[in-house]
Amino acid sequence: MPLNSIPPTTTLENLKIKAESAKGHVYVDVGFWGGVIVGNQNSLRDLVKAGVVGFKCFLCPSGVDEFPNVGPKDLELAFDALEGTGSVLAFHAELEDESCTKTDTTEEDPEEYKTYLQSRPPKMELNAITLITDFLGKTNVRVHIVHVSSSAVVPLLEKARAARVAAGHDAWRGGVTAETCHHYLTLSADEIPRGHSEYKCAPPIRDMNNKEKLWKFLLEDKLDMVVSDHSPCTPELKCSNNLEAWGGISSVQFGLSLFWTQLSARGLDMRSISKYLSVGPAQLCGLQNRKGMVKAGLDADLVFFDPDESFVVTSNIIRHKNKLTPYIGKELKGVVKKTYLRGKLIYADGEVIGQPNGKLLLKDFN
Repeated sequence: MPLNSIPPTTTLENLKIKAESAKGHVYVDVGFWGGVIVGNQNSLRDLVKAGVVGFKCFLCPSGVDEFPNVGPKDLELAFDALEGTGSVLAFHAELEDESCTKTDTTEEDPEEYKTYLQSRPPKMELNAITLITDFLGKTNVRVHIVHVSSSAVVPLLEKARAARVAAGHDAWRGGVTAETCHHYLTLSADEIPRGHSEYKCAPPIRDMNNKEKLWKFLLEDKLDMVVSDHSPCTPELKCSNNLEAWGGISSVQFGLSLFWTQLSARGLDMRSISKYLSVGPAQLCGLQNRKGMVKAGLDADLVFFDPDESFVVTSNIIRHKNKLTPYIGKELKGVVKKTYLRGKLIYADGEVIGQPNGKLLLKDFN
């Protein structure tokens, strides 16, 4: 992603810095997202030419100073810059208005999860989708909504997609797509213990009823993919105060097992794994002719997966640097036994094999 690692991927020079840093250190093929911030519209086409898979922006503060959120005027400039490129603009879709007031921390307990939940109501997501869809009649640029939390926004996205398809937009899904995340499909607000900000993310995990509606919309093909939204931080940033703690969940290692645990419990089979974890993301990133399916001519990126074996998440098996995740102690179903990158075995029985042979999915950067 373009932020949470410095420098942000908002200029060609910053992309080059990141690519140079990544060279020789990636074990799988890695694509790069660019960022849209205030004033960087003249850098966007250069980033497209360099091979970024798309762009991300925020409609509310991102939490880091080097990646400021954008407003309607900034979006006009960004859409103009991206018109005709075939790229996609992805949105962190939360937008405050006067009715979305911050919780008064003098009256509410900031260690209670509900205090944080009340500070980011579904109205923020609805506001954002309304703003985004207002642009769709004026641009052909593909739009994507990242980490949908509130099920209430899905009908608005369905309406916008239908209008674009009816107008003859020939992009995948009419150029209007959306994702949800493993944590929104696995967890619910009522089970989050007091003072445990490892569950904090934005938009927030909502109630059980909302979770079930997200599942319904996903299985009706009204959502297009399921992703990790992996957002790590150092331990001191995850304090017991949910209003002050870092907002982000670390789970990229466990996404496949999290999804399969839920799918299998609902009587679904493994075809849904490929559809929502592979095919959808490849289409979004314009990599469908290279990645995302078991098909002649595409990269043989494969996992050997035992759907019946289970395991308990413990800190000693976590591979990301800072061992923070809300899934500690939870039993998950499904274990990856082997991983192949372009036909070559790179992981087996818990061990990484060989040196990093991943490619940077950029032009002239390998």
